[in-house]
Amino acid sequence: MNKPLIGVVPLYDAEKESYWMLPDYMKAVEAAGGLPVMLPLTADREAIRSLAETFDGFLFTGGQDVHPDMYGEPKEPFCGEICEERDAMEKELLELAIRLDKPVFGICRGFQLINAALGGSLYQDLPTQRPDSGIVHRQPKPYDRPVHRVVIVKDSPLHRILGTEELMVNSLHHQGVKRLADRLEPLAFAEDGLIEAAHMPDRTFLLAVQWHPEYSYRADARQLRLFEEFVRHCRPVD
Repeated sequence: MNKPLIGVVPLYDAEKESYWMLPDYMKAVEAAGGLPVMLPLTADREAIRSLAETFDGFLFTGGQDVHPDMYGEPKEPFCGEICEERDAMEKELLELAIRLDKPVFGICRGFQLINAALGGSLYQDLPTQRPDSGIVHRQPKPYDRPVHRVVIVKDSPLHRILGTEELMVNSLHHQGVKRLADRLEPLAFAEDGLIEAAHMPDRTFLLAVQWHPEYSYRADARQLRLFEEFVRHCRPVD
């Protein structure tokens, strides 16, 4: 059986003006049975369309903040570094993937991008806008260390994948979902009420999480199940 071809959205280094990839994303997809390929960072709409049609599924990775223009808000001073090239490419790619019903898995920024692109909004800086949270959402190294609990919606797709109603997760973000897009349903919450996972129920597979399972899947087999379920839905029909 051929391994499904997974397009992995690239990371971007503004100082070096280069795009690149962290190996953990690739290794997690490989461990789940997929063949990961880093995508080019491009604004060419025909190229993006070709990518959408060629690959069996797409992993939307972490990285810079999503520009608040995408959800109709001014950029506040506490918003972090942005990458408009990524925003534009990923929004276009997401729209095409949804239209083609190609499986999508979003991680951290990937979750935020999906939510903003579909009409939701974001907290531009959690410590500033939710100072009474009581949870540190941006941990120091090591990144595979779980730092807070998430509560998973009972009988939800995420509950069925993980087989649990609670999960300890790592946390590497300062932004988060403020208003969930209408087409998404919440799947998990942090103890401070922040939405930590969601999916699109009218697609074959579109799921996103706020934490980073690519750092945790070796120590916690349940985290690998997220990638396995994603890759399973990406398998081309013979």
